[in-house]
Amino acid sequence: MADPYQNNVYHQGGGDSYRTYGKGGDQDGYGYQADYPPQEEDAASDVTEGHDEEDQMYEGEYQGIPHPDEVKAAQRAARAEHGQSQTLAKTRAAGSAVSELEELSEQYEDIMEDCGHGKFQWTLFVVLGLALMADGVECFVVAFVLPSAEKDLCLSNAEKGMLGLMVFLSMMVGAFLWGGLADKVGRRRCLVVALAINCIFAFLSSFAQGYGFFLFFRLLSGIGIGGTVPIVYSYFSEFLQMDKRGEHLSWLCMFWMIGGIYASFTAWGIIPRYGWGFSMGTEFQFHSWRVFVLVAALPAIASLVGLTFMPESPRFLLENAKHDEAWMILKQVHDTNWRAKGQPEKVFTVSTRCYPKCSSLSVWVEVTFWLFYALFADSIFSLSTFCHSYYGLSVWFPDMIKHLQYEEYVSKVKVFHKERVVNFHFNFSLENQIHKEGEYIQDEFISIEMKSVKFEDSLFENCRFEDIKSTDTVFENCTIRSTVFRNTDLGEEKFINCKMENTSFEHNKTGCHLDTVEENDDLIYLVSFLGSLAVLPGNIISALFMEKIGRVKIIGGSMLISAGCTFFLFLSFSQSAIIALQCLFCGVSVAAWNGIEVVTVELYPASKRATAFGVLNALCKLAAVLGSSIFASFVGVSKAVPILLSFAALVCGGLVALKLPDTREKILQ
Repeated sequence: MADPYQNNVYHQGGGDSYRTYGKGGDQDGYGYQADYPPQEEDAASDVTEGHDEEDQMYEGEYQGIPHPDEVKAAQRAARAEHGQSQTLAKTRAAGSAVSELEELSEQYEDIMEDCGHGKFQWTLFVVLGLALMADGVECFVVAFVLPSAEKDLCLSNAEKGMLGLMVFLSMMVGAFLWGGLADKVGRRRCLVVALAINCIFAFLSSFAQGYGFFLFFRLLSGIGIGGTVPIVYSYFSEFLQMDKRGEHLSWLCMFWMIGGIYASFTAWGIIPRYGWGFSMGTEFQFHSWRVFVLVAALPAIASLVGLTFMPESPRFLLENAKHDEAWMILKQVHDTNWRAKGQPEKVFTVSTRCYPKCSSLSVWVEVTFWLFYALFADSIFSLSTFCHSYYGLSVWFPDMIKHLQYEEYVSKVKVFHKERVVNFHFNFSLENQIHKEGEYIQDEFISIEMKSVKFEDSLFENCRFEDIKSTDTVFENCTIRSTVFRNTDLGEEKFINCKMENTSFEHNKTGCHLDTVEENDDLIYLVSFLGSLAVLPGNIISALFMEKIGRVKIIGGSMLISAGCTFFLFLSFSQSAIIALQCLFCGVSVAAWNGIEVVTVELYPASKRATAFGVLNALCKLAAVLGSSIFASFVGVSKAVPILLSFAALVCGGLVALKLPDTREKILQ
C-alpha cells in the first residue's frame, strides 16, 4: 500500500513550510494554511496601505530576541534530527507502518503547536474537569450516606461491607470496559454514555427503598463513572501540545480534589438535616441522605451537558482514517483560539480528500508486546503499590479516629453494682452505663432513650417500659417478671439468656430507626474535607514543576517522601494528631498521583492509550479494595502492621517508578 502521508506539506505564511497531511497540492490531499487569505497582487487593505511589508521589523529583533516562528521551526528541526523517544527507536524495525505513525505524530504535534493553547482547551478543561470531579464524588458518596442509610435500609454489618466493596469493584469494571471501548468507538462518545449511565442510576438509587435495589443501582452507577478517569486524560491530552501537556494534565487532577471537597461539604450541609425529606406512609421514605445522593450527581450532569458542545478527539479520528472530520475539528480548535486572542485573520483552510487507514496487524502485535513488556510491568507495580497504601491509609485514618473515639467513650462508662430501685420513674435518658446485679421493683421507664446500656444479672419485677428508643442496649442473664414492654424497639435480640415470667410485648416497634444525632457525626465530614483540602498545595507544586523536574522524579520522590511520612504515625496518639498526619500524607502523595496520570498518558500510542489507562486504573481499584480491607482489619488490633505495610509498599513503588522513561520531551504517539 502506498504511503498515504508521504510528501505531505502545510504552509504557514512567510515562506516557512512544514510537513502535514496531504499528498501534494490541493488535488490529492489536505492543504493546511494558517495565515491571511490569498489576496490579489494589487489589492491592499486600509490597514496596510502605505507600508512596505519588507520594511516591517519584528519588535524583538532590536533586542536580539528570536522570532516565535523561528523558535518553533528550530524545535521542530531538533525533533526531526534526534528522533522521538526510546519507545519509537525500538519499534522502527517493526515495519513501514510504524514509520507512518511516527510521521503522523510529528505532524500532529506541529499542527497543535500552530493551533495554540487557548479558549478551546480551557473550555474542554472545565468540561472534563467536572467529569473527573464526579469520579472523586463517587468515592465518597456511599461512605457518607451509610450512617443514615444503614438505619433507613436496615443494613447489617455484612451488607454495609458489601456496599462499600461494590463501589470500587464496579469502578474497576467500568475502567476496564470504557478504556477499551474508547480506543474503538471514540473518547467523547464513550464518555457521554458512561456519564449518562452514572447519572441515570445515581438518580434511581436515591429512590430505592430496599437494600437490593440500592446496591444494584449503585453498582451500575459505579460502572458508568469508572470510565471517566481513563477517558478524560486520554481525551484531554490529545488537544495539548508537548510543552503544555504535563502542566495542564496536572491542573486537571485538581478536579478530583474539588470533588472530595464538594462531597464532604454538601454532605455536611444536607445529611444531618433529617427534616429535609418526606414520606408516603411506611412504604416510601425520602430522607436527607437521599437528597445528598441527588446533589452528588450534579457534577456528572454538568459535564454531560458540556460534552454535547465538545468535538471528538481529532487524534482518534486520524488513527481511524476519518481525516475529514479530524480536519474540521482542528480548524475549530485553531479558529476558536486565535479569535479569542484577537487575531481572527489567521485562517485555517482545508481541502477534503480522505485516505484509508494503513496498518499491519503483525506490526501492531509486535509493537504492543514490546510496550507492555517494557513499560506496563513497571507502571502496574508502581501504581498498584501506591494505590494499596493510599486507599488503605485513607480507610485506616477515619477508622482509627472512630476507634479512638470509641475508646474514649468506653473509658467514661459508669458502672452500677447491686443497686436497688423501687417505685422510681425514669424520665431521663440512660447512656454509657453498665448495671450489674441490680433490682428494679415497680419502676417505670417512660419516653426515654437508652444508648450503650447493659443490664447484667439483674431483676425486673412489675416494671413498665413504654416509648423506648434504644441503641446498643442489651439485657444479659436477667430475670424479668410481670413486666410490660409497650411501643419499644426492644426486640428478642436484645435479651440474651434472659428468663421471662408473665411478661408481655405490646405494639413493639419493628424495622430500623434513624438516630438523627449520634449517627451523623460531623467529624466524618470534617476529616474528609480537610483531607481533600490538604491536597491543594501538592497539586499546585506538581503542576508547576512537572515540566521542570520531570514526571519520573515527581513520582519517585513523592512516593519516597510519603513513605517517610508514614513513620510519624507511630507518634500519633490523639484524634488531632491523626487528622494532621492524614493531611500531610494526602498533600505529599498527590504529586505522585499527578505524575502517574501524566506518564500513563504519554507512554502508550493513541490506539492503545485509553485501553492501557483503563487496565491500570482497574488494577488501581483492585489494589484499593485489598488495601482498604487489609488495613481496616488491623484497626484496634495493631498500629505497627499497617504503617510498615504502607512504608514497604511506597518505598518499593517509588524505586520502581524511577525506572520509568522520562516522557517530558516525548511527542504524543
